[in-house]
Amino acid sequence: MQKKKYNLFIYGSLRDPSILKSVCGLSFSLKPSNTHSEDSDVLFAELAMLPGYRRVSPDNVYYYAVANPNTKIEGFIIYDMPASALAEIDKYEGLHYDRETIKVNTANGPVEAQAYLASHKSMRKRFGDRFHVNLIHELWLRKRIEKFFRNHTRPGEKSIDADIERRARRELLGTTERDLVISHLGSDAVSDYYLEHELDRPCPSIKYLYNEPDAAPYIDNYIALVVKQVLLNQLEQTIQSKYRYELERLSPTSRYFTRSLGLLAALRMINANSPAIGMIIKRCLESMPGDGTYDLIDYVKYAVSAADSIFDPRVARSELEIIKVNRQPGLVPMGVELELSNLGFRAVLDPDTNVEYTFDGFKYFHDFRLDILSWKLGGYIDDHSGSAKFRRRGFLELAPGRLNVLGELSKPATSDPWVMNQLIREIIAFYPVKPHSLHISFQVRRHDRAKSKILPLSFIKCLLALGGGTQQNPTGGLWVSRMAHDEIKQHTYGEELVFSRLSRRRWYLGSDDITKSLSRKSAAYVQQYKFIRLEERANYEPLIMALKGLQLAYNPGDYLTVDQLIASIRLRQQYEELKKWSSNPTEINRSTKGRFLDAIYKGLTNEAHHRPYHKPHYIDWAIGAIDVQLRLFNKQIELQSAYDQNMEVRDLIDRIKPARKPLS
Repeated sequence: MQKKKYNLFIYGSLRDPSILKSVCGLSFSLKPSNTHSEDSDVLFAELAMLPGYRRVSPDNVYYYAVANPNTKIEGFIIYDMPASALAEIDKYEGLHYDRETIKVNTANGPVEAQAYLASHKSMRKRFGDRFHVNLIHELWLRKRIEKFFRNHTRPGEKSIDADIERRARRELLGTTERDLVISHLGSDAVSDYYLEHELDRPCPSIKYLYNEPDAAPYIDNYIALVVKQVLLNQLEQTIQSKYRYELERLSPTSRYFTRSLGLLAALRMINANSPAIGMIIKRCLESMPGDGTYDLIDYVKYAVSAADSIFDPRVARSELEIIKVNRQPGLVPMGVELELSNLGFRAVLDPDTNVEYTFDGFKYFHDFRLDILSWKLGGYIDDHSGSAKFRRRGFLELAPGRLNVLGELSKPATSDPWVMNQLIREIIAFYPVKPHSLHISFQVRRHDRAKSKILPLSFIKCLLALGGGTQQNPTGGLWVSRMAHDEIKQHTYGEELVFSRLSRRRWYLGSDDITKSLSRKSAAYVQQYKFIRLEERANYEPLIMALKGLQLAYNPGDYLTVDQLIASIRLRQQYEELKKWSSNPTEINRSTKGRFLDAIYKGLTNEAHHRPYHKPHYIDWAIGAIDVQLRLFNKQIELQSAYDQNMEVRDLIDRIKPARKPLS
């Protein structure tokens, strides 16, 4: 008599074949070739979807399927599971699951299967009401991390100072906490042993720097930056915890960097009260001088305590309300990178000889753990060498949403041009370093990747007029500084123009249970525009809208790579013309400007599948603002031309004017 067999749908820990085998003696494979033998202990399985249920993990250990008509659970269906093996699994799953017959969707249609579902009655009894709300794995994991610090930093002590020290230690392990959350978001539960292994590290110290004479002139400046950075982090964390509901309503999807709006509110609070912040930093340096008596943790504790005293919930609510009223969300995910340096383009030309007297070119950035403290803004030192040495001089790069530099992990900062422009302006105001350059990126739609075009030369000139940094040259004329300084020219395999580049980005550190490969949804292609000069008083919102409109209308590709220049005479001629124009720019004519604005308008009005996504009045404002900025560029060229002509006339008059006779 043939033994009865069942199909089994799995969605939790049993998705690991080794765990399933330890429970019932059988494993599974998604490859039919591995399951052809009748005596094999490997059963055939395939991907399946259970509609009408949601997977939750209230204890952060086991997964439970609870009824929810608007969601579905991804898992595997294992075919021909013997009844004896199912009986062993019954014992493993325990009292909090009910084995029920359900229907799952597979590639070949609906299939009946057994599944271990959560009993609402037992779940409510065990976990209370929290099991059926929209549990967020990140929140639960961060609570466990908080518990770790309570148990390992001055354990059992409930004083205010002990709490401040725990928060300070947590600040100095910010990237470790971030990586734990990212790598385990939506995947297997994290054991206490693993948490302790990752978090139980010695507290970093800066006392060795006091024995380095070269570092001495810069220590106070770095301490001031540490204090200011921790103040920002603490304000942002308070905003995140107190107003999470409001923030989730403003940015309801985890597709984007979830801290962008909280960071913007915290930046605005600090920048609006810069005299008070300056006083806090001054008192810190007066009461705790950088003479070797105090260590890094002491300054971080000071900043944590100060943040509590300056946080005003009324101001925080006001800032969130300002964001709510002014935001202009779109559909295109966007990212931003800012480069800051007091040396400008000389920061990477010869960093060992070009002396920078404030931070020594950020040579000690990692010594003060600013790479960890500034992780929410994607802080990083870039010397354009590609090396990963501990101490290097270069640009201070900030990129909200950047999760990991070496792994090129990042999430879009926002889809909102207004929010992006505000982030740019507030980051410039926050750091005591001169702005240098700006990179803006747009996620490329999947079906557009293979259909990229090259923007017309006239459009490139318009973009350089909007954001290339039109400045006076050493002789008193005008030039487009980003090109004229050779900042966006590269000579690796031949000369090329790094105006825009297409690249691939990931946002997930983990892997799935079977293939150990990244999810397709965790990678995206972005078009990054690198030609933009970063200036303190500039309004980048019109430029962002211009680039977005062109991205949607033209789907522009790289410009200009070595391969492109080698393959096309026309592009080489355009490049030479562009270099001459950048050294001595002329006005953008009316015809060019009209075509440029029409292309932007076309893209913006087709953002939502042949319909506009932004409100019409906002698109009209953007087109008008772009037009005004191009008119101002033309006016600047016109005035410079008139000035040059006037100077030529004066020189001519001086040359032909007869010399005065000396007085007798």
